[in-house]
Amino acid sequence: MKLIRWVLGRVIILLDVLFSPKPLNRNKLLQSNIDKITKNYKLYQYYACPFCVKVRRFFKKKSLKIELIDAKEEIHKQDLIQNGGRQKVPCLRVQLENKPIRWIYESNDIIEFISTEIESK
Repeated sequence: MKLIRWVLGRVIILLDVLFSPKPLNRNKLLQSNIDKITKNYKLYQYYACPFCVKVRRFFKKKSLKIELIDAKEEIHKQDLIQNGGRQKVPCLRVQLENKPIRWIYESNDIIEFISTEIESK
C-alpha cells in the first residue's frame, strides 16, 4: 500500500509540474494589497497530497504568496493537532489582527475563503 501511495504521489506531482497553471498578472498596487492580506496565512500541507496540490495550484493561478508548512514535520504536526484540532491537510491557518486564529480544513473551503477575501478587497 505504501508503494502504491508513493507512486501515485509522484504521478500527481509530475502532472502538476507538466500542467502547471500560469500565474495571474495584476498591477503592482493590487498585488501588494493582496500580499498584505495573505501574509498572515499559512497552509499546512503534504507535498504529494492531491487536495494540497489542488490548493497550491489555485495559489499559483491567483499569484498568491502564502507560506507552505510541511505537516509531516513533527513540530508542525503537533501545532496542527493542538491548535487546529485535527491532523488533516490541507489546512489554512488564518491569523488576522484583533481576531482569533482560524483553522480552515477542506480544499474547497480554503479556495472559497481566499476567493472571497481577495474579491472583497
